[in-house]
Amino acid sequence: MDFRISEEQELLLESLRELVAREAPEEYIKQHDENHTYPSSFIQALTDNGFGMLGVPEEYGGTEVDILTLMLVAEEIAKQGVPTYLYGNALGIDDMLTFGNDEQKAITMEYAKKGELSFSLGFTEPQAGSDSSSLQTSYTRKDGKVIINGHKTFITGASQSPYILCMARNADTTDPNKTFSMWFVPANSPGITIEPLHKLGMNMVPTCEVYLDNVVVEEKDLVGEEGKGFIQLMKNFEIERLMLSAGCLGAAQCAFADAARYANQRVQFGKPIGSFQLIQEKLTYMAIKIENMKNMVYKTAWQKDNNISVKTSSALTKLYCAQSAFEIADDAMQILGGIGYTTDHRVSRIWRDLRSQRIAGGTDQIMVHIAGRAILKEYSK
Repeated sequence: MDFRISEEQELLLESLRELVAREAPEEYIKQHDENHTYPSSFIQALTDNGFGMLGVPEEYGGTEVDILTLMLVAEEIAKQGVPTYLYGNALGIDDMLTFGNDEQKAITMEYAKKGELSFSLGFTEPQAGSDSSSLQTSYTRKDGKVIINGHKTFITGASQSPYILCMARNADTTDPNKTFSMWFVPANSPGITIEPLHKLGMNMVPTCEVYLDNVVVEEKDLVGEEGKGFIQLMKNFEIERLMLSAGCLGAAQCAFADAARYANQRVQFGKPIGSFQLIQEKLTYMAIKIENMKNMVYKTAWQKDNNISVKTSSALTKLYCAQSAFEIADDAMQILGGIGYTTDHRVSRIWRDLRSQRIAGGTDQIMVHIAGRAILKEYSK
């Protein structure tokens, strides 16, 4: 497998580095993180420079690139100290281009061209996180309309997105093959109440509770095929997990670089702390983990680009990258000492944000469950 980055990819990443340095320096990101505000000007700059529409077919005004290139961009953004959760358009656009009807695609592209995501992902519920099959939000039909009732939680961006991609259970059927469907629900619909949650990290985007009380939508608001919502959700998770892994890789490299530079500069007992073997040991194992993360992310992206199933590899990659990135950030904080624990240093923000990646997109335990079953199945014959 050829791991060399193409000349076009390198030029793309170089322009991205210049853009981030100009539009999102550390003080800018720090300010928005502390104020819990969305960095609109940076997102607009990404859009204006074509990064917001990467991976989108030309017919919609985008630039078609492979999955690996998208992962390289996500990695580079995080490597420069910008949280990858701000670069989520690619995931949402892929969802709608795959399953949406013409009207839903047009709405999604209209917002994407402005650097905005048209919808939040309304999947998780208070009693249904890892166990997606326990979703209780339901829909029924009455007088030619579709009525949705339920409660969603931990919905990222719900208060700033005009639509919710809502997974709901069909209350009118007992057929297990027709249970779940996705609906494109306007967030300002009567009966919707959105309340913010307070989090440890990921401060630049809101995370919300969403209550749906007799919310009325039309038949045209169905996304994809009725009864196929769970299958569509699984496809969403494959790309989401790969994107999260790429972000973890970039964030880990950012924390590692800060720690290594500090180890060369910080003097204790008359010499740089990097000269002590215990610090060198930390840096060495951090570098090994980063190399492993990179290999797994790139290989899984390559598999996706070559139409090879990534159901197992995306779970393995997400599990390893989420755990390893947090361990690297933790070791970076240890090397930085007291300054690393203050909000004056970005490693503390990276540490906070990375902890969520072991939960988002499927917990560590669910990744083990997915991969473990697949491994046992492979050796069952």
